[in-house]
Amino acid sequence: MGLALRTLLGRLLTGWPQAGVPPFAVAEQALPVFSTEAAASQGTPCDQIRALEFVALPGTAFRVLRAAGDRHTGPLEVSTCDYPTPRGVRLYVSRSGLQARPAPPPPRPRTFPGRDAVLESLRSALGTPYVWGGNLRGGVRVGEVQGAYAGLDCSGLLYEATGGFTPRNTSDLTHYGKAVPIKGLDRDQIIARLEPLDLIAWKGHVIIVLDRETVIESRRLCRAPGQGGVRATPARERLEEVMAQRSPAGTWPAHGKAAPLFVVRRWLD
Repeated sequence: MGLALRTLLGRLLTGWPQAGVPPFAVAEQALPVFSTEAAASQGTPCDQIRALEFVALPGTAFRVLRAAGDRHTGPLEVSTCDYPTPRGVRLYVSRSGLQARPAPPPPRPRTFPGRDAVLESLRSALGTPYVWGGNLRGGVRVGEVQGAYAGLDCSGLLYEATGGFTPRNTSDLTHYGKAVPIKGLDRDQIIARLEPLDLIAWKGHVIIVLDRETVIESRRLCRAPGQGGVRATPARERLEEVMAQRSPAGTWPAHGKAAPLFVVRRWLD
């Protein structure tokens, strides 16, 4: 079967239009989503790239904004409620693995797996490598390659553990749930207020509380090869390190450039 015939048959079977692009689409499988058109076109990289924004879970609904590159086969510029972006940031995804839709599809279902299941998933992720934009430790299938983008970044660790229930970006996690009042407190006073799955967060990173003795996170440590990725640390040790560079705040500033602060958010009662 020729390439053109296979392409046409694929469009007919998936509901993909023969010409142009549909206004909406749904991910049929886990798909990497990028911030540049070039990254969405290049396939599987040999190393992690900063252009990887996140991995869309099956069922993720997209609004298709335009075709990027070739109108029939090139990547698509999209938007999705699963990954709100700041002004000026664009999202691109390969159309392979997408199901075209003529009308807005329902949002991807979000079901909280339960506190114990989340804690178990977090602990089982220990040792997983850090991958910028990664939120599936086993990666995704890209073409003939299985396991592309395998690894987790800091908010991706939580996103995977909750099955995509929590926000994907730290900028959203700094406002997620309710604030734990920690302004003006010292390290031990803050430790005394922590509960399992509380988030120690700032724009750019999140640390997850396992218990008052231990926290877990995925860190990118460029100057320590082999030392990055998901690891657990004594809570007092890690909080002391954070407080050497940042001050505790009750809430994250809503506007303007934030000072070096951190907040604690409680998203489970």
